[in-house]
Amino acid sequence: MASADTPTLLEDLRPMSISALRGGYSLGDLRADAIAGLTVAIVALPLSMAIAIASGVGPERGLYTAIVGGFLVSLMGGSRYQIGGPAGAFIVLVAGTVLQIGVDGLILATFLSGILLMVIGLLRLGDYIKFIPFPVTVGFTSGIAVIIATSQVADFFGLRLDEAAPPEFLHKLAALWQARGTVDLTTTAVAAATVALILVLRRYRPGWPGMLIAIMVGGVLAWAGVPVETIGDRFGDLPRSLPAPQVPDFALAAVLDALPFAVAFTLLGAIESLLSAVVADGMSGQRHRSNAELLGQGVANMGSALFGGFCVTGTIARTATNVRAGSRGPVSGMLHAVFVALVLLLAAPLAVHIPLAGLAGVLIVVAWNMFEKEEFLTLLRVSRADAAVLLITFLLVVFRDLTEGIIAGTALGGAVFIRRMSEAAKLEPITPPDAAPREQAENVVVYSLRGAYFFGAAATMGRVLDRISDMPRMLVLDLSRVPFVDTSGAQSMVGLARKLERQGGCLALVGATPEVAKVLRSQFGHHASPKFFDTLDDALAESCANNQG
Repeated sequence: MASADTPTLLEDLRPMSISALRGGYSLGDLRADAIAGLTVAIVALPLSMAIAIASGVGPERGLYTAIVGGFLVSLMGGSRYQIGGPAGAFIVLVAGTVLQIGVDGLILATFLSGILLMVIGLLRLGDYIKFIPFPVTVGFTSGIAVIIATSQVADFFGLRLDEAAPPEFLHKLAALWQARGTVDLTTTAVAAATVALILVLRRYRPGWPGMLIAIMVGGVLAWAGVPVETIGDRFGDLPRSLPAPQVPDFALAAVLDALPFAVAFTLLGAIESLLSAVVADGMSGQRHRSNAELLGQGVANMGSALFGGFCVTGTIARTATNVRAGSRGPVSGMLHAVFVALVLLLAAPLAVHIPLAGLAGVLIVVAWNMFEKEEFLTLLRVSRADAAVLLITFLLVVFRDLTEGIIAGTALGGAVFIRRMSEAAKLEPITPPDAAPREQAENVVVYSLRGAYFFGAAATMGRVLDRISDMPRMLVLDLSRVPFVDTSGAQSMVGLARKLERQGGCLALVGATPEVAKVLRSQFGHHASPKFFDTLDDALAESCANNQG
């Protein structure tokens, strides 16, 4: 039976929308959620189209993702304020997927990712995914920001490339440099004006939807005849409704091709959505359900794929906007999706006038905001180990692959943690009290062990204990300040006890907690078993002969 602090499976996986509505929902709540949903939709509109175009697909697919995926994230997820949709962090992965297996492969990989996310949620592994070292988070977020900014250089300056820019970072820079002579000053001016207008509005009118206003101004200029490439020039007219749902092709060869991309979507999606939920918790004082959130993200990705969208995740900027706009719960996220759908229905013909240079300017601002400048510089200064984790993650994300960067950074971060924890373990001698018998005091050595005694600490402490065991007939270890022992630490104790026994001595363990004593007893056989004592006085009152008996 689960303890009072441990939720049952149904409680852990229950969507937050059910819990929120059970608590009561008034007309005032609906009004507040409608305002928050409209505010988020205004932010989501330009971003959804810009992220889709940067990802190598049509802008309509970004809107499909925001509508279907955004609605399902709020309906089925485990965060009260989470807003789902296409995310800038996925641009690199989505673009690479389209380049290698096409749009149909992207949709299949999104559907498979949804299945994997649901499995992770059902297995209740969400709490473990959040254990990503902070330097890894800063490294991969900043690396993605660099790649997003690089991907927008061509549209920002109106460069004319002979062929599509290669995905590899250095090769892309080389292609952009070769096309430097094709800079279009009008395009560059529109892009720069978009960035400037967003920054000015953010500074002097922070409550206004700066990105949408900047995009609308660019659209008016293009409609008035300013010669810049627009969405209509590259993609044609946008559809005015969602497409009919269609199940992806599950042919074995297609699944095998899409599976590696699905795994990458799952890894990044789980991390990104849970980080966003944590941000929302910090802003609102609420607490999300990690496993329900992953289950909801899985449903949302499957739904998005059925309607021609691509991978969905929780988006930090839109979620924070939702909280600041006064959201009362998941209904605001569902309404945000409805508002985006209404724009698709009513205003799709107007979107063809939006200049691609303006969308590039929007993503340049997004990339600048994503690059965690202060945290990056702080980590470089604070610790060489954290700096190494940060730089390895960052460089692998930029020059190699996002998944490689996360895995390598997390592995190195784990190694750094193990080293620090092993260094935190201390072994200190204790002088026996004067009341101890003289003969026994001469043959007894007492040490206090402090800190977690796991495989990292056992590797170093074991050698020290081994040297100590050469001296006494009786070795007393005070374990009262040992919160945790793993099987590797217990096995080192086994070896120590056996060595003492061969020398005619014995091992006495004092003050072990029930959990620590249980692990130790499970590893000791019938021979060389130590004696457990509650206090140091009890241990010193015993003789080795009694202990061995």
